[in-house]
Amino acid sequence: MSSDHSLGEVVDNLVYEPAQVHDHGVDLTVSAIYEVAAPGRLDFGGDELADADLEPVATEKRDPDDEYGWWDLEGGQYVLQHNEFLLEPGQPLWLQPRNELLARGGSHPTMLVATHLPLMPLTVADGGLQIKENARVSTLVPTPGNRNG
Repeated sequence: MSSDHSLGEVVDNLVYEPAQVHDHGVDLTVSAIYEVAAPGRLDFGGDELADADLEPVATEKRDPDDEYGWWDLEGGQYVLQHNEFLLEPGQPLWLQPRNELLARGGSHPTMLVATHLPLMPLTVADGGLQIKENARVSTLVPTPGNRNG
């Protein structure tokens, strides 16, 4: 079995597998974008740990017949949620922003994931960014030495 197929088998809820699973990894799509409405808390021991209040950013359809809407984001910080999820804990994989996101002034951290796909901080450049629902924004790739995902 080739590496792209075995990596694709650890990801569930793909929007359109033929476009998302490729030789280099699996593209992940955006399901929701949030703004931080009230701060979370982080302390040394965890007794005062609290999640931030997240408010969903609304989408807007460009035409009433459109199936999906667009997020019209001003420059700043947001939180990104993917449609997909990992089926079971496994070998660590790199989660990285797609070049298409980076080239348009958007970014999120590159990180190792093995058990779940976390909410991701999304940075948008001052000029803003428009993202369509289900756009491919991230890619999961095998770590070196883990070519079978």
